[in-house]
Amino acid sequence: MVEVERYSPGAREEWDRFVAEARNGVFLFHRDYMEYHADRFVDHSLLFRSAGKLVAVLPASECDRSLASHGGLTFGGVLSGRRMTTPLMLEVFDALRAYLRERGLARLVYKAVPHIYHDVPAEEDLYALFVAGGRLVRRDVSSTIAMGDRLPVAKGRKSSLGVARRHGTTVERSHDFHGFMRLEAEHLAKRYGVAPVHTGDEMALLAGRFPDAIKLFTARQDAELVAGVLVYESRQVAHAQYIAASERGKETCALDLVLHHLLAEEFAAKRYFDFGISTEQAGRYLNAGLVGYKESYGARTTTYDFYELDCGG
Repeated sequence: MVEVERYSPGAREEWDRFVAEARNGVFLFHRDYMEYHADRFVDHSLLFRSAGKLVAVLPASECDRSLASHGGLTFGGVLSGRRMTTPLMLEVFDALRAYLRERGLARLVYKAVPHIYHDVPAEEDLYALFVAGGRLVRRDVSSTIAMGDRLPVAKGRKSSLGVARRHGTTVERSHDFHGFMRLEAEHLAKRYGVAPVHTGDEMALLAGRFPDAIKLFTARQDAELVAGVLVYESRQVAHAQYIAASERGKETCALDLVLHHLLAEEFAAKRYFDFGISTEQAGRYLNAGLVGYKESYGARTTTYDFYELDCGG
């Protein structure tokens, strides 16, 4: 029988140790990352035990009689170890639904961990959702390169490298998170009328906590910051969390040189390089220009899926 326990600070060390060893765990689920914006979300993360042993955890937050996994994260379903089985996962979901009902929480919003982040297959949760009556309510398109079997890069991308080099573009790892996030904010405001999720202060804080996982690479011309990519690195995936270029950087193809450096050198041995999503309106609208840019590097689609499950709370 699976027992459910709400996370409390006393379980911090056990939680982080379990996440580090989980077959679908990434640094985003460590408490030092999840809690940087604790003031914006009511944390309601859960631990699942069977015969007294921790078998799974669920990063989650509570809002409007719903439990979301997690409101402050792009994805984050049930994290489990290599000994998880399909029957045990069914028990986990039975226990989860009973727990939510007992606490008057009527709905589960579930953001599955995309398969590219799995060390080994780990989709028992999707089957358990199906059995419980979960509904797919959103599907975002992310563009991913399988680094060990790359598709050809579009011809235009290769010629762009020469343009960038002729303008004296240099690429390096940087810690100028404030400068880059200002560039990102200008890019998003002009292109989409939105602001980035993180501030420069937040990115500097998080990079300080996770220096081996959060890495910034920038391009400069005459010491001016003209382009950059902020990467979230996990065991299987190098994910481009933010990509931005100034007008000068766009004109001189500086971003192409940054991406070439990441793909050909920095993360060449990584299993996947993920560019992030190109969909809007809960996945119903595809930004064809944006996805086309990413696919010109040989990327193809990975889906980020959202489910809803009524729990009768």
